[in-house]
Amino acid sequence: MNTQRLFFDLGSTLIDETKAYEHRIFDAIEGSNITFEEFNEKRKFFAMQNLRGDLEAIEYFGLKRTPWHSEDEYPYPETVSVLEYLNNKGYKLGVIANQPLGTEDRLRSWDLLKYFTTVVASAERGIAKPDKAIFQKALELSNCTPENATMIGDRLDNDIYPAIELGMKTVWIKQGIAAYQQLDAVRSTPDHIIENLSELTGIF
Repeated sequence: MNTQRLFFDLGSTLIDETKAYEHRIFDAIEGSNITFEEFNEKRKFFAMQNLRGDLEAIEYFGLKRTPWHSEDEYPYPETVSVLEYLNNKGYKLGVIANQPLGTEDRLRSWDLLKYFTTVVASAERGIAKPDKAIFQKALELSNCTPENATMIGDRLDNDIYPAIELGMKTVWIKQGIAAYQQLDAVRSTPDHIIENLSELTGIF
């Protein structure tokens, strides 16, 4: 029996947020003379400082923080096949994510909930990444030690570094705006760095 647990972030890890980010940007710059390209370049600049690119850019330009459009999110094309592969290999899968209320319902609507034995989301738990307590809660609910767990996520600050500090293995997936984040020379590096979910089948 495979005792390894694989925990996934959702946004820009299993779920493509590209359209949702674009929607937020167009909403934010509406009525201003700031172009999408200008905003996007500034967003990348802040992401390279390991900051929240879109929110920092909104603040930089003095714009109003606009709502997030969850309806624009959808799974990456390879999400189902990769989860199916890992499930068939005997891995127990979980979610550790900063998400609004209703995470399990959204996973169910995408027909993804069936792949996960543990779903720990910030809104339901009242704890958000990078607080290590949310990782510890997921490990506790999964009856799993950090040494037998791997965290897979797109953000170094939220997903990778807290997991490393707890003793978990890590896979940094460079998707979405966080792909521009920079590794910290004084911190431990992820066990694996990939650019597409499909690469997980070569690791596990």
